[in-house]
This record gives sequence, C-alpha cells and structure tokens, in this order.
Amino acid sequence: MKKPFLCRIDSLLISAVFLCLFFLPSAHSAAASTSKMLKQADSARKSLYESKSRMKYRDNWMKPVTAYETIFKKYPKSEEAPWAMFRAAGMYVKLQYYSGLESDIDTALKLYEEVTRKYPEHRLADDAQYRMGDIYYNHKKDMYQAYWEFLKVDIKYPDGDMRQKANSMMEKLSAILGDKQVKEKTSAAENAAPDLSVKKTATVKNIRHWSTPTYTRVVIDLDKPAQYSEHLLKIDTDLKKPRRLYLDLENTMVGKDIDSPIPIKDGLLRTARAGQYNPDTVRVVLDIDNISGYKIFPLHDPFRIVVDVKGSNSKLKSRNKTNTGQAGKGILKSEAPDETISLARQLGLSVKTIVIDPGHGGRDPGCIFKGGIKEKDITLALAKRLKAKIEKKLECDVLLTRTEDIFMPLDERTAFATMKNADLFISLHVNAHKQSSIYGIETYFLNPANDRQSVIVAARENATSEENISDLPSILKKMLQTTKINESSKLASMVQNGMMNDVKKKYKQHKSLGVKQAPFYVLIGADMPSILVETGFITNSTERARLLSDSYKEILSDGIVGGIESYMKSIDQAFIGG
Repeated sequence: MKKPFLCRIDSLLISAVFLCLFFLPSAHSAAASTSKMLKQADSARKSLYESKSRMKYRDNWMKPVTAYETIFKKYPKSEEAPWAMFRAAGMYVKLQYYSGLESDIDTALKLYEEVTRKYPEHRLADDAQYRMGDIYYNHKKDMYQAYWEFLKVDIKYPDGDMRQKANSMMEKLSAILGDKQVKEKTSAAENAAPDLSVKKTATVKNIRHWSTPTYTRVVIDLDKPAQYSEHLLKIDTDLKKPRRLYLDLENTMVGKDIDSPIPIKDGLLRTARAGQYNPDTVRVVLDIDNISGYKIFPLHDPFRIVVDVKGSNSKLKSRNKTNTGQAGKGILKSEAPDETISLARQLGLSVKTIVIDPGHGGRDPGCIFKGGIKEKDITLALAKRLKAKIEKKLECDVLLTRTEDIFMPLDERTAFATMKNADLFISLHVNAHKQSSIYGIETYFLNPANDRQSVIVAARENATSEENISDLPSILKKMLQTTKINESSKLASMVQNGMMNDVKKKYKQHKSLGVKQAPFYVLIGADMPSILVETGFITNSTERARLLSDSYKEILSDGIVGGIESYMKSIDQAFIGG
C-alpha cells in the first residue's frame, strides 16, 4: 500500500488532512520520547560521576543538567518531568562542591521547591521538601530555616517515607536551637568579627500599594532579608519640597524593573520611589501630602517591608470630640480616659462590617492530608457558611478576603480589612500536629507567644522560620496598643466559648485548647480587633472527619456567630453602663 503523501489525490484539503494524521505524533510516541530522553540524561549523569577528572569542569556538568531541563521545560506534564527536575536539583547540589558558587545551591533550592509546588502529589514531593531542609542545614547553616523545612515534611506529607527522617532532624535541631549558651556565643562571635566576604546583597524587586482616603499600605518586596532604618523629614519650605518618609535599606540594590516613581496621589502620599543612594544602600522615599501617623514592620518568606500610613479620620475625630468630657451612664467623668476601658467602648462603636479571612488558598494549600484533603478548601467552605449566618442573624456586612481558590499574600489580607473599614477581622484555619492523637479547638490573638507550641503554630501559618518569629516582639511593642490587644483578647475568648458551647451539645469527644497569643503575620497591621481561629486538627482522624462534614461546619459557624454576638453585646452594655 502506498503512503498517503505518494497517492494522487485531487483534493488538496484531503491531502492536508492525511499529511497531518501521518505526521502527528501519538501520545504513546511522545511518552516513549521523554522516557528515552530521561534515560539518556541519567546515563550522562552517571558517566560524569564515574570520572573525577571530568567533574572538575563545569561544562561537563551542564550537559546532563541541560538534558534534564529540556524534559521538564518542554514536557512539564510528562511522567518524567518531576524526575528530571529532582535529579537536576541534585546535580546542582553536587556541583556546588566543585564550583563553590552559592548560586548553584540557590538553583537547587529553587528546583526542589518547584517539585513540591508543581507536583505536590508525586512520590518525589516529600523527598524534595526534605532536601530543602538538608540544604539549609548542611550548606547554608541556617538551623531555624532548616527546622521549618523539615516541619513542612511532617505537615504536608504525613504518609511520605521521608517523615521519619524529617522528625529525627527536627529533634536534633530542637536540641541545637534550645542551647541558649551556644547561640549567644555564636552571635557574639559573629558580631565581633563579621565576615564581609560572604555578605549577601539584597535586591528591591517591586513596590506595591493599596489606598483609601484615610489609609495606605506600601509594600517593598526584596529577594532576601535586609536591615533598614526609617526617617521622617519635615517640609522644606525653601525648596518647596513636601514632607518625606524614607527608608535606607542596607547592602541592597535597586532591581532593573524599578526605573520610575510610582504615583499614589490618594491624599496621604504623592509618590513612592526607590533609588541607589550609594553603592550599598537603596533609599525608598515616600512623598507625603497629609498623614497623622505611620508604622513600619517586616514580613518574611518572602521578605518584604510594610509601611502603613494613616490619615486623619474626620468622622472618628468628631465622635471623639463629642464624647470628650462627657460622662455616659456608668462611666465616671474624668480629666483623662480610663485606660482599663477600651477605646471602642469609650466611643460606643458598634460592629457593622466584618471581614472573614479563609486561610491560605491557590498555590498555598495550608495543611495537606492524603486523599487530596487541603486546609484551603475547608477554610473557604467554612467562611462562606459563616458569612451567610452572620448576615442573617447579626445583620452585619460581611466580606471575604477571597471567595475562590486563589493565592493572597498575608500582607494583602489585613490591608483589605483596613481599606473596607472593617470593625472585626477573623482568620479561619485548620491545625496540624505530628502526633495524630492531638486534637481540639483554639483561638489566637496577636501578641508575642508565651509557649513553644504557639510558636510552632504561628510558624506554620506564617510560612516562616522560628528565627523570624523571635524578632516579632520588638515589632509588636512599637505597633500595638493596649486597647487593641484587650479587644482582640476579649473577642477571642467569646468566640472560643461560643464554638465550644455548640460543639459540646453535639459531640461527646471535644477539647478546648483555650485562648492563646502568638505573632501571626496575618493579624499584623489590622486596625480592628482581630483573631485567628484554629478549627480542629486535620491530622486527627476524628476531627478530620468532622472538618469535612457540613454538619460540623454548621456547628462551628453557629458558635462563632454566637461569640461575635456576645462581643457586640458587651460593647453596647459597656457604653450604656449595663
């Protein structure tokens, strides 16, 4: 039989169809091709490892690496892609021993992270996550970050074969991190003789902002942590320059994508701009129109510096002025306000708008359990149910930070609540623990943690290391007011009690882990009472089954609504002297 392209066919269209069918590669042939490519790359890698003389030259390394890269870049959905990516990462780790380049280790980290992100269900995902911890432990000597990466193995891959090794490393690191004397000696030695040869330069990648007439949040994104100092300049009347707030970022460079000022013009700030002030310092300048105050704090993983700027709130001022010197029923008139009574109660503010934050989302699944169970799905379903109940029973406006499975950075969540003038902010989450017997419900408010377990929970929800968390108390002292902590603590207590009261009615097995404090990044910068609710443990079989059921979500929602209602009544009673 003659081949199609040799046949005499009058119709050009039919010829074209036959030609396409003839040359179109089948799925089977494509799979066979990538399988062959992987075998060839594996063969080149093994051949390289057998020759110490060849391993001395980078070009010899890049041949198999390039072969692997061709597979996962050109055929990302193939069965061979995760294997190629994983083995390429391993080659970069080995290459670093010969090259001495930190960039090779960074590339390996990036590739391992890509394996966990793009192929979360693959058998190599937990191996890649473990390798990341190993790199931070053995190569970067960052014990805190290593602990966090190993913790991710335990949380995300509870059935993976790397879990036991990861737990062993966590125990080892806990002993190291717990040795205060060793840490102090190490810190003293580093301060006495800093090694400038290994000094890492950070890059300012982007400047983002969100604005309302009375509030602006500016976020400076960097590719690695950097020290900074803040300065506020007065108006220069001679040069007719506006008042400026600027930050000097040490050992930092301006990214190539930042080449012009960013207009804001919201009534508070005019522009934001970044420039190379000197070879080692980037200066970020905010030109001010009219602000009443500001606060600056860092967030980690990825590292960014957040600047919150507030303007005058004429409505709040007028209400404050109206109440000045006047005594409400049950509140004694005095020259100075009673600091034991919150600002909200002094002003008689009511709760009208509530923002519910379904934790995680998009590429951040939160806690994961076998069978495709993800924290992000549970929190979103609970948030939607809770929104409907609050609107019906309490007649408040309820907004969700996300209404679908999308990624939303932590710094955008509180900015969203502030821009919407929310009166309460409630972030919903699901807990996890390496011991499956651990279960219970707990509610947090923002404050330095006072127990180790709270630090671990905050580390997981923050997606950052314990080292970064330990830096937060100094930040919190600068930015938190006693009234805000008191109100958040009270809200947390009432919501916790509301949930437990309803759960007790339906389930014999229940446990309240109480109200706790911890430095959750998602609560930082909120200008309203804010809490984070851990609704149960995904790692406990009983609570996991409940969290997946509509009936349990219904009970939790009723309990949270009851807690919010109790909090609202407490404000009203305090204001009228009840």
